[in-house]
Amino acid sequence: MYNGDILRDAIISGANNLFNHKKSVDDLNVFPVPDGDTGTNMSLTLQNSVSVLKEMEGESAAEVAKTNASALLRGARGNSGVITSLLFRGFAKGITKDEITAEELKNAFSFGVEAAYKAVMKPTEGTILTVARVGSEKASEALSAGADVLGVFEAAFDGAKEALAETPELLPTLKQAGVVDAGGQGYIYILEGMLSVLRDNKIIENEGGEATVSTEQTYDESVSAAGEFETEITFTYCTEFIVNRDKKIKTKPQELRSYLESIGDCVVVVDDEEIIKVHVHTDHPGNAIEKGLTFGQLVHLKIENMRDQHEKAKHDAEVKRKKEAAGKKAKAKKMESVEISKPVGYVSVCAGSGLAQLFSDLGVDNIVSGGQTMNPSTDDILNAIEATPAETVYVLPNNKNIIMAAEQAIPLSSRNVYVLHTRTVPQGVAAMLKALDFEGSSDNEAQAIEMQKASEKIATGSITFAARDSEFDGHDIKQGEIMALIEGKLSFLEEDLNKAASKLLKQMLKKNSQFVTVYYGDAVTEEAAAALEEEMTAKWGDKVEITFVKGDQPVYYFIISVE
Repeated sequence: MYNGDILRDAIISGANNLFNHKKSVDDLNVFPVPDGDTGTNMSLTLQNSVSVLKEMEGESAAEVAKTNASALLRGARGNSGVITSLLFRGFAKGITKDEITAEELKNAFSFGVEAAYKAVMKPTEGTILTVARVGSEKASEALSAGADVLGVFEAAFDGAKEALAETPELLPTLKQAGVVDAGGQGYIYILEGMLSVLRDNKIIENEGGEATVSTEQTYDESVSAAGEFETEITFTYCTEFIVNRDKKIKTKPQELRSYLESIGDCVVVVDDEEIIKVHVHTDHPGNAIEKGLTFGQLVHLKIENMRDQHEKAKHDAEVKRKKEAAGKKAKAKKMESVEISKPVGYVSVCAGSGLAQLFSDLGVDNIVSGGQTMNPSTDDILNAIEATPAETVYVLPNNKNIIMAAEQAIPLSSRNVYVLHTRTVPQGVAAMLKALDFEGSSDNEAQAIEMQKASEKIATGSITFAARDSEFDGHDIKQGEIMALIEGKLSFLEEDLNKAASKLLKQMLKKNSQFVTVYYGDAVTEEAAAALEEEMTAKWGDKVEITFVKGDQPVYYFIISVE
């Protein structure tokens, strides 16, 4: 059996082993478009847990597994990172005691696979899902054959390796490229690192030093400052405390919530088996405290006069605006949770100052910096949601590899969150334009549906470069070669940038096309963009309305939207 300290060391060893091999995992990606890449995303996800686990000592295996799952959930980046976090979240459900038994380990692998498969809308075999599933099945067989806890883990590892070797037979693109699945390989490195501790009592060291994971997203203050101090304060005191639950008291926390709602607003009551976390705005904080005491002892008590804070904040904001008016550039500030002051708000993910300004102009409250090569974590997106002063928040991921991470923020947020499946920036723009039709509406579900429908009417093309040599879909691709894509799928290769953009637009135009928007990136000069705009207008200006927007996005020379 293994205790909490051994499990802690095993997870850290697994994270370190993946970190040491993340580049080789990245290189397994078949499609050569510049991306955050599987190895990088999985490694960053695990490194978010390492710093937390290093502070733990003498805890039960169940507590270590639970803490690890929570940290991974918040740090999950990209689809591969999210799936990894889900495997460990299910794993934690199977570990319930001070020490891990063979049966619990088998259950942990099984629950992990179940959690991951449930979260993926259309599971694809030949990926990390298959590798984890076969490993879990082999763990079950080993337990039935009488294996001890180490034997069960070794069986899961060996089964996963066998499944990884078979992934090219399940996915033709892998077989054509002569590689195994990147996510599956990353999972093997994690298990290998864990096994080094469980079998040999040896932690694999991180060869590159500590990985730095920045969860401090910033935003342009002009995005969310408008109207910040215009909200009327109904109740005076912001009251917060934590109740250490008395297990003898059987009253449900819902009764506490109902009472607080009768004496105030902005009520948040979050509970688990050990504590109840309380937040309320009220004119009678003493009454809230007295009610809380009926559930157990109070800790971390805080009462603040919001009217006083409001006036101070208003004064400080005015001073700050005057400084900005004098030409001093405001410094970026960390996203911090704010109080709810309006019914609806928006969060968008994008990269590039031009795109960020565009979304801000369309009404987005907070921008999460990210996209290709920079997949934000669940915690990054959650922080942006909590920094949006709205009861309902719509999130626009604008990248297929960010949608899952955004969805993991939904149960963590105190807001009512809708994550739209916008896979490109133009889809996000279309969704925001549709949102304008719902100003003053309270039908959040209908708004989410219509925004999604609007986004799906947009065709998106892009011009980028090959990040590596590759053979893909019949194309012999060389690193640095210009690639034209439609809806993320390779259309053709080209040597001249403007020729590629014009050829791509020609392929995308339909008889009923009306509007074309070209977002040009940070590697495209104003002169080059103007020349391309003149060329496209001369060819198709009599058929469609063509608009060029300085997006400043990295990676993509051009993003083309056709409606």
